[in-house]
Amino acid sequence: MSVLEIKDLHVSVETEQGTKQILKGVDLTIRQGEIHAVMGPNGSGKSTLAYSIAGHPKYHVESGSVLLDGAEVLEMSVDARARAGIFLAMQYPVEIPGVRMADFLRTAKTALDGEAPALRPWIKEVNEAMKALRMDKAFSERNVNEGFSGGEKKRHEILQLELLKPKFAVLDETDSGLDVDALKIVSEGVNRAKEANDLGVLLITHYTRILRYIKPDFVHVFVDGRVAEEGGPELAERLENEGYDRYVLADGADAGVA
Repeated sequence: MSVLEIKDLHVSVETEQGTKQILKGVDLTIRQGEIHAVMGPNGSGKSTLAYSIAGHPKYHVESGSVLLDGAEVLEMSVDARARAGIFLAMQYPVEIPGVRMADFLRTAKTALDGEAPALRPWIKEVNEAMKALRMDKAFSERNVNEGFSGGEKKRHEILQLELLKPKFAVLDETDSGLDVDALKIVSEGVNRAKEANDLGVLLITHYTRILRYIKPDFVHVFVDGRVAEEGGPELAERLENEGYDRYVLADGADAGVA
């Protein structure tokens, strides 16, 4: 069983006002087959965690480590992290003009496996996955995410997840901008990937609505770049009723804020 370990992670970014520390010592362990929900108010560091794991150059890791089966992820290039089994679904998927979705998917699969997949079985697999995600086959001929709606972009992210079969998926606010039907379809795709590949999931979200479809094993509350509380699914239910005020107020009191 593979394990993704985040140990005492400190991360900063450069702003016009100077260096700003975002993550202030995050510890988190995810095993294959587990679903971890990370929740918290805006600006608490949730997305910073996601992009730091993936290797976004904007984020500077000051100290700490991210280990995948004992290997230091932070020493890997971005593409090496993907080949090692880490997948990032972005909150705002980018458009890639001039690149057909079909070519993009097959190129990504080839890069991961070291050889191109046999064409007929691959096309069949892609079509079946698209059908399950309620995506018209015509999308495969369109440029990557170009002109896609927000929901279509998110479905394309989950299509990649199902086809590329990583060990761990970091889903950064995959539920944002989705209507009820799209949320259910996307969630079903995540659940299929988990069951088919023993996928470990780090699910970042503001809201509990996606947790009605993707059931977390563990819930972590982020406040001011730290894990303020951890628990099971019942913690998410409490957040639904109470919100984040008590964490934010307690953090302000600790910092000497009136």
